[in-house]
Amino acid sequence: MSESLVVCDVAEDLVEKLRKFRFRKETNNAAIIMKIDKDKRLVVLDEELEGISPDELKDELPERQPRFIVYSYKYQHDDGRVSYPLCFIFSSPVGCKPEQQMMYAGSKNKLVQTAELTK
Repeated sequence: MSESLVVCDVAEDLVEKLRKFRFRKETNNAAIIMKIDKDKRLVVLDEELEGISPDELKDELPERQPRFIVYSYKYQHDDGRVSYPLCFIFSSPVGCKPEQQMMYAGSKNKLVQTAELTK
């Protein structure tokens, strides 16, 4: 069985937003925070942030709810080159409801594949 169980699909407008985010031209740090809409069983946009540091991003996340984050930041290599890596972050803080944790964990692979974050 090569296909894993899919708990939630990804909203179409979010797929398009993530695609545009991957190819953005801006050079500032930015993040897309996503959450699961339990009733619709969809991964949806929670928040878009521009010019945000990793510490500020950490402060934006809910303390007791999981979230998916795609984060783009400026990275200065030792040889002087600059790159803008794209990071996928799955935040599941201590104290989350087990039901929520299962929904997020069961939807992570589908989101990564749909948003083409594996490259």
